[in-house]
Amino acid sequence: MKRKRVLMGLGIIVILLAMLFSLLFFIGRFTGRPGRFAFGDKIGVVEIKGVITQSSEIIEEIHQYQEDEGVKAIILRIDSPGGGVGPAQEIYREVLKARSKKKVVTSMGSVAASGGYYIACASDLIIANPGTITGSIGVLMEFSNFEELLKKIGIKGVVLKSGEHKDIGSPFREMTPEEKRIIQEVIDNVHQQFIEAVAEGRRLDRTKVVQIADGRIITGEQAKKLGLVDQMGNLQDAIDTTAKMVGIEGKPNVLYPKKKFSLLQLLMREMASALLHILSEKGYELNYRLLSPTG
Repeated sequence: MKRKRVLMGLGIIVILLAMLFSLLFFIGRFTGRPGRFAFGDKIGVVEIKGVITQSSEIIEEIHQYQEDEGVKAIILRIDSPGGGVGPAQEIYREVLKARSKKKVVTSMGSVAASGGYYIACASDLIIANPGTITGSIGVLMEFSNFEELLKKIGIKGVVLKSGEHKDIGSPFREMTPEEKRIIQEVIDNVHQQFIEAVAEGRRLDRTKVVQIADGRIITGEQAKKLGLVDQMGNLQDAIDTTAKMVGIEGKPNVLYPKKKFSLLQLLMREMASALLHILSEKGYELNYRLLSPTG
């Protein structure tokens, strides 16, 4: 009798699991965004959005798709003006590693410039919209000098340091010619690294890259003529092209990163929406545009 109850319990568990997997499958099919339990060959999408300030989350997503045998290729959806040199190089490095196991395709959104383009160069194929803002192959460092302002309000900065250049870039004083030379050497070195990454990733002659590596921005259409982009198209075109590259027949299952719920983000979004609504009722029109391609 006891054995019969155990078998019945196991049978119920099996049935419930089967129902759960069936439910996940049908949800994935009908929502158009299959989950990780979706059947068939899959394509993983890694989204790189906004200013690149950290790399850990993006690298973790690349690793997950890389280790998932059901994921046959990875698409980098880049919509970023660039960011920190270190994080961009770390992501670039991981994309190169992923390429040794799976195809990696980059789909550019409205902007994929500077550090965003740096990362794209590590992929097998780059697809951009004709009007995508890209390029900006260059390095930028900015410093502020508050010395005159502090004098006016009667504040004097005091710095104790262990070496001559330890406070290089201090906002309390003017930068010396020697310090400017040191900073410029750092910038030039990173710039050369950027040029090498573009030349190697795009299989271009280094001299050709140097000619356009002056920080200028270009459109996706211009980038294609220069060899910085392979073809024109949107995200769906990138998905279709990637599926053909890895031999997926029919509509591929596409995995997107899990969205993390944030109560703070929700409140901020609601507050911004309410503010815009109030301003629109009072007759104000807001039309702000921010273009910051240099990371």
